[in-house]
Amino acid sequence: MTRGRKICLWTFTGIVALFAALLVFIATFDWNQVKPMINEKVSAELGRPFAINGDLQVLWRTEPEEGGWRALVPWPHFSAADITLGNPDWASGKTPQFASLEKVEFRLAPLPLLWQTVSIPQIILTRPSADLLRLADGRATWTFELPKKETEANPEPSPWKLDIGEIGFDKGRITLDDQSLKTRLELLVDPLGKPVPFGQLAGKALAGANAAPTQDYVFGWKLKGQYKGLPLSGSGKVGGMLALQDAARPFPVQADITAGSTRASVVGRLTDPLNLGALDLRLKLAGSSMANLFPLTGVTLPDTPAYETDGRLSAQLKDPAGATFHYDDFNGKVGGSDLHGSLVFVNHPPRPKLSGKLRSEQLRMVDLGPLIGADSNKAKQARGQATRQPADKVLPVEAFRTERWRAMDADVEFTGKRIVHSDKLPLSDLYTHLVLDDGLLTLEPLRFGVAGGTLDSHIRLDGGKTPMQSRVELKARSFKLKQLFPSFAPMQTSLGELNGDAALSGTGNSVASILGGANGQMKLLMNDGRISKGLMEIAGLNVGNYVVAKMFGDDEVKINCAAADVGITKGLAEPRVFVFDTENAIINVQGTANFATEQLDLDVIPESKGLRIFSLRSPLYVQGAFKNPRAGVHSGPLVLRGAGMVALGVAFAPAAALLALVAPSQKDENQCGPLLQQMKQPAKAPAPGKRQ
Repeated sequence: MTRGRKICLWTFTGIVALFAALLVFIATFDWNQVKPMINEKVSAELGRPFAINGDLQVLWRTEPEEGGWRALVPWPHFSAADITLGNPDWASGKTPQFASLEKVEFRLAPLPLLWQTVSIPQIILTRPSADLLRLADGRATWTFELPKKETEANPEPSPWKLDIGEIGFDKGRITLDDQSLKTRLELLVDPLGKPVPFGQLAGKALAGANAAPTQDYVFGWKLKGQYKGLPLSGSGKVGGMLALQDAARPFPVQADITAGSTRASVVGRLTDPLNLGALDLRLKLAGSSMANLFPLTGVTLPDTPAYETDGRLSAQLKDPAGATFHYDDFNGKVGGSDLHGSLVFVNHPPRPKLSGKLRSEQLRMVDLGPLIGADSNKAKQARGQATRQPADKVLPVEAFRTERWRAMDADVEFTGKRIVHSDKLPLSDLYTHLVLDDGLLTLEPLRFGVAGGTLDSHIRLDGGKTPMQSRVELKARSFKLKQLFPSFAPMQTSLGELNGDAALSGTGNSVASILGGANGQMKLLMNDGRISKGLMEIAGLNVGNYVVAKMFGDDEVKINCAAADVGITKGLAEPRVFVFDTENAIINVQGTANFATEQLDLDVIPESKGLRIFSLRSPLYVQGAFKNPRAGVHSGPLVLRGAGMVALGVAFAPAAALLALVAPSQKDENQCGPLLQQMKQPAKAPAPGKRQ
């Protein structure tokens, strides 16, 4: 053997021996000796105490599943027992420690180290425990303030990368004390004992043939405590391995949660959990009112009766336009009404936005009451809410929650195909387009089908102003009188219609306060009707029953035309024209209705036509509260309140305005036309001292 070959052989033999000695050293080295150094180094890097209190081991094993020559390369398997991580100094006296582990195990792929990548395919955590704390001033124990490096003002980012494949865990516990959110929670996780297949809970819709394979449920969990001051409890199931790098491997979740009066049930999968990529869940929601979801979700919804929904919730949490949630093809109930549709919620600046289309095949009118604060105290008590409506008031005093209107925007269409109501309210359908933009709420239009005609309204409520500013415009067209009073037989032969316009503006945060200071006007025109004591009984108008009985007795009387033009100033309504033309008499109504005090002060003044017999010549009065009005006969003479107004002698402008409500197709047969033309004639002043 030549000298050169001998040198190479000895060199190779030395390297092999050195490598073998290194392996023997690594395999037999007591790694517990380096724990003090590791503890000190990690504590310095994290700025809080860290300690491996138990055994630290490194075992070398091959990985046969790697295949080929890689299967011959041994991998280091690390394990450390009894690990604790303390809290920052300001929290050290409030909770014992931030987190602890009974044991952590992981293996390290050696080859990726060559290209500066720390690759850990799997980490197993045994009995993890964490106590999380956030104070009212915003300081949180899960926020790490890493010590600044003194050697470099602007250190270069490390070229090393960390790649963790998946995380497995065992029985664990997490507590949260968030004083800024008034939240205290405790979460306990335990193995199920026997895995539960994903499809068994998720059903065919989520676990279909085209869906990504999802692991079984392995752990159960329980949650209790308070969230934002509301009692919270829940339970559910999750998978065993959280795949961080494999976005195509979903993580199964299932939960049943109760927060206050709201109940939620979800089952489905989380994909790309490292980046909070996406959700695909079946979501069921139920509660006493949708408004109660605001403190839980930040989504502004109206007060409603008890509700429940069931639909599919999917989310793209990393959408460039903002996290996007789709609640598709859901079905549910609100009170006694059905509800269907799809909604999209996009969380983007400056405000999140809710949009979609909803429909109800059968809508109960009573279920719409809470939307305007018009539901009864009894209904509020059923929903567990405090009652606010005074017993002696008719106008709703419930305040609109305008402080929530600026939390989000909305663009939602709603269609009620059939409205269920009493015989006294002949509504057929409903359509509205609701838009909420930076506190400005518009319903344009809000349209009802009423008695064969339409009630078309445009509503604008500016919740960004204090107090709220509002404007309402209403148009009633072609209400058929025989449909308006379906249970009054004499009206079924009538061809008459009712038309009207109204425009009101006001300020205030409730219906009562808005009307109490409102300005505007209302106009109404009705032709070819019938009136009697029986009609008033059907309508439930006791005062009207008294007035009609006094004027006409029990007889049925034909109304040729009824016309009203009422001006409203600062909540005080006063008719410029309010007249009934019957077959026996002309009847004027004068006085005021005060929406601020809910008081009536009206006079009903009849004047017989020619020599026809008319039972009452003395005027009547209607006075008292809206809730309990009273009526009677004036005992003495009554001077008309409007100077120079006698019977049909009224101002030109109101009569001309009311003529516009006569439909062109009714010009010939509508009996209101001649009456209004007569009303346009100059008024005659009453003779001094003449009794009216």
